[in-house]
Amino acid sequence: MLELAGVSKHFGGLQVLSEVDLCVPQGTIFGLIGPNGAGKTTVFNLITGLLAPNSGRMSFEGQDLLRQKPHQITRLGIARTFQNIRLFKEMTLLENVVVGTYRHMDYGLPGLLLGLPGFRAHEARARARALELLAWMKLDGKAHDLADNLSYGEQRRLELARALATEPRLLLLDEPVAGMNTGERAELMAEIQAIRARGYTILMIEHDMRFVMGLCEQIAVLNFGKVIACGGPDKIRSNAQVIEAYLGRDDEEHDVAPSAVVCANDGDAQ
Repeated sequence: MLELAGVSKHFGGLQVLSEVDLCVPQGTIFGLIGPNGAGKTTVFNLITGLLAPNSGRMSFEGQDLLRQKPHQITRLGIARTFQNIRLFKEMTLLENVVVGTYRHMDYGLPGLLLGLPGFRAHEARARARALELLAWMKLDGKAHDLADNLSYGEQRRLELARALATEPRLLLLDEPVAGMNTGERAELMAEIQAIRARGYTILMIEHDMRFVMGLCEQIAVLNFGKVIACGGPDKIRSNAQVIEAYLGRDDEEHDVAPSAVVCANDGDAQ
């Protein structure tokens, strides 16, 4: 579904990504992990058109993503959440999710200004879909509350509902459980599995390694802007380069348990 081939990005003399190859199959939950500063969020910013690569190719369902603007990429069927939550906090939950439906807007400016039947029909569909997504995220009871009044975990779920309102086929989640407690993480894991079961493909950045290993079928590991490993959870756990990237190298200690990658990064450790 998504392919990056030889993608590089630099800012002046700082090389952030170097010859990154990444293939995300349709219908999977795919994890992108790595130490802080590895370039993970830069990958998301390139895919969604916020940045342009210096070299390489990117395609989504066979369509070239280069030179596409962010709103055009959204219309192709890619949506994302952000590492730092970005909501309209002075708007209600319902209004926040309705915003996501506007990629399907087809009534034009005259319809908006004059309140024509096409505009009214779209607004009715948008509100119905938004309420459905809020119910899915267990937030429908607060549909008319301001987003600023939500707990941190609820704000995360609201941002996810807004992304789903764009009706994406590929959903990019940037550290979805950051700041959540254990119960909230378990709930979100079940919700992400339900999202995949409905036919979505998910590419996820996350530092909580138990969450990643328990959820993702395939995982790619970035370190200093390069992919150093790619495969299933068991393969990643036992990869020597991955262990070294997370724990560092001690020439006097040669026996590092593969499970140390999980233990060292459990919880909120980054």
